[in-house]
Amino acid sequence: MGVVGAVLLGWLVFDPLQAAGLVGFCLLGALFPDVDTNSKGQNLYYAVFAVMDLVLIIRGLYVWAAWFGLFSMLPAVGTHRGWTHTWWAMFLIPLPILAVPFFMGVPDLFPGFVPFYTAFALGYFSHLILDGKFK
Repeated sequence: MGVVGAVLLGWLVFDPLQAAGLVGFCLLGALFPDVDTNSKGQNLYYAVFAVMDLVLIIRGLYVWAAWFGLFSMLPAVGTHRGWTHTWWAMFLIPLPILAVPFFMGVPDLFPGFVPFYTAFALGYFSHLILDGKFK
């Protein structure tokens, strides 16, 4: 309700494209904890991971492709409701959203990525809440 009020009062500019992106990141965050099981979320994530890795390879960024490939496999290491269902993973998993601007040499972009990190983490948090992790 506060966000709607801020938009109506002109304190916050509503950008439909950014709002759609934030909703998408929130949904991706909510799906991520179950990427360690055979699910539609897993299929979506590994399809995105494969495309991203292929793009890195095509662009000749082999070291980045190797690291991305390694980290993409990590959810498969462990049991269901293992490390992907922890409070620390909720903060750690979306960290690349914030780290990419620094590694790509454009730290000025960092503030623009904070809302996307937050949306992903909130989606992740909602999954953990619904799984009863914070009783």
